[in-house]
Amino acid sequence: MRKVIICLFSTVILISSCSDDLLDENPPNVIYAENLYSDLSGLEAGINGLYSLMRYEREGLNASSSLITDVTMSGTDMFAANHSGNGVSRVSVDWNERNKPDYDVYEGVFLWLYEIVNSSNEIIKNVEERSDIDWSGNELSEMENKDLILAEARVARAFAYRHLSYLWGDVPLNLNPSSDGIIRTDWERTPVEEVRRQVVKDLLFAEPIIPEEGSLTGRITKGAVQHYLAEIYLTLNKPDSTLFWSDKVVNNPAYALITQRYGVQADQDGVAFMDMFKAGNTNREEGNSEALWVFQFKNNVLGGGEYPIMAMHHTSRYRSGDLDLTVTADRGGYGNGRSSLTKWALDNFDDPNDDRFSEYAIRKAFTYRDAAGNAPYPADNLPEGANYGDKIFLDWSEDITDDHNGIEEWPFSRKYDWADPIDPIGNRESFYDQIYLRAADTYLLKAEAEFRLGNTAAAANTINILRARSHAFNITAGDIDIDFILDERARELMVEEPRRYTLLRTGKWAERTMKYNNRGSDTIDPQRDILLPIPQSVIDSNLEKEMPQNPGF
Repeated sequence: MRKVIICLFSTVILISSCSDDLLDENPPNVIYAENLYSDLSGLEAGINGLYSLMRYEREGLNASSSLITDVTMSGTDMFAANHSGNGVSRVSVDWNERNKPDYDVYEGVFLWLYEIVNSSNEIIKNVEERSDIDWSGNELSEMENKDLILAEARVARAFAYRHLSYLWGDVPLNLNPSSDGIIRTDWERTPVEEVRRQVVKDLLFAEPIIPEEGSLTGRITKGAVQHYLAEIYLTLNKPDSTLFWSDKVVNNPAYALITQRYGVQADQDGVAFMDMFKAGNTNREEGNSEALWVFQFKNNVLGGGEYPIMAMHHTSRYRSGDLDLTVTADRGGYGNGRSSLTKWALDNFDDPNDDRFSEYAIRKAFTYRDAAGNAPYPADNLPEGANYGDKIFLDWSEDITDDHNGIEEWPFSRKYDWADPIDPIGNRESFYDQIYLRAADTYLLKAEAEFRLGNTAAAANTINILRARSHAFNITAGDIDIDFILDERARELMVEEPRRYTLLRTGKWAERTMKYNNRGSDTIDPQRDILLPIPQSVIDSNLEKEMPQNPGF
C-alpha cells in the first residue's frame, strides 16, 4: 500500500520534480537540509523551490490532464464539465457517484499541499534554530535576510493551509518538519478555525517584511499578503478587519488598476482590461501595475514550470467537430475545453458595452482563413458552401447539460489564449507568465466587507470603480446584495478566482451551482459536498489514531 503520510515529504522536493519516489518509506536524511540550508544561497534555493511548488496549482497533476486548479473552479455556477477529463470537472458530472475518498486527484492535491507545508517548516526550523548560517551574499543585513526568508516560507505555509481549510475543513495542523525521518501515524484533525488563525499569524508575520514589489520577479508582493489577510478575515466573519487590509491595497498607488492601453499589441485593436493578460504584459516590470502576484512559466528553463495547462483546459475544442479549424497561436492553441463557462456565466453580463464581455475578452466567433491568413499554419478546411472570410459565431443558446455536452462551438475566456507560436499543437502548455492575483479582486473583497458592514452605498461606489474601467454602467446602493457582488466577481474575475472558495465563504456554493450549472448539479448533496472527502489513503495510513472522515462519505 502506498504510504501517504503527511510527514513523508522533505526538502529534496524543492530541487526535484514531483514523482512517486516522494512516497518512499525512508525520507531523505536531515543532513541534506542541514547542508543545503547552511548559507543564504541554499535558503534562497529552498524559497525558489517553494514557489515552484505553489505554481503546481496551474500545472497538470503529475503531468496528467488533471489540472490542480480544477478543485477551485470546476463544478461551480461558472464552470461546467464539457469534455470532462480526470479532474474535478469529471467529478462534477456526478457528485454522488464520483466525489469519493478514493479519488486519486484528491490524494494528489492533498499531498501537494502538505509538501508545501513540510518544506516551509523545514526552512523555518533551520532559520529559527541554527546559529551557524552564513547570511552574507547581498546588501541586506543578517537580520533582514533572516526575516525575509522566514516571511517567504510562512507565506507559503499560509498558502497551503488556506487551500486545505477551504477544501477539507478540519485538517492536521503541523508546524514542524519531518526531516528527522520519523513517520507519524497518529495525526489528529485540527478545527478549521484554528487552522485559519494560523494562516492569519503567518500572514501577519510576513506583511511588514515582504516588499511592495516582491523580492524577485514571481515572488509574492506586500499587496498580495494584505489581500489574503482581507480575504481570511471575511472567512472569519471580521469584515472590519477586511476593510482595513483591503484599503491597504486599494489606496496604494503602486497597485493601480489598468485603465489605459499599454505594452505589446497596444497599437492593435483591443481594450485596456485585456492588455494585462497578454504574454509580455503580465509582470509588474512590464507595466502591469494591477498585478499582486504573477506565476512564472518558461519553457525549457530550470524552475520554469513543468506542465501549465490553464489554456488547454479552458480553451474550447475549435480544432474538431463541426468547426474543424486549424490550431493557431492567436486562436488560443490546442484547446481541450475540459471545463467550460456555463451559459449563466456568459449571460451574466448586464451591459453589452462591458469590455469584459467584448470580443477581446471572450472568444465568441472565428473567421475561416486561407493559408495566407493562417500563416505559417495551413488553411482552414472549408465546409461545403463556406468561403474564406466567413465568420462563424459560437452559440451558447442551449446550455451545457448531461444530454448536451462535448461542444466544440462554445465561447471561452481569452485570458489564457496564448500558445507557442512555433508549435501551438505539439507544445500545448501555456508557457508564459500568468497573473495569479490582481488588485481588482481586492476591490471586490472591500465591497463585500462594506456590504457586510451595512454600507451598501460605499460597496456600490467601490464596484463602480471596476465597472467604469470596463465601460459598464454605474450601479446604485439599491443594486447591492451578496448575489450581485458574486455576479460582479464572475464578470471581473472569470477564469481567475478560486470560485468554489468564494461561494463557500459566502455560503452560496450549493445554491448557486444547483441554480446555474445544469450539468451534474442535480447530484449535489448540499450538506456533504461542501467539503471534499479526506483521501482514503491518508485515513488508512494513520494507524495509531482514528482520523474521522468528513460527514456523509
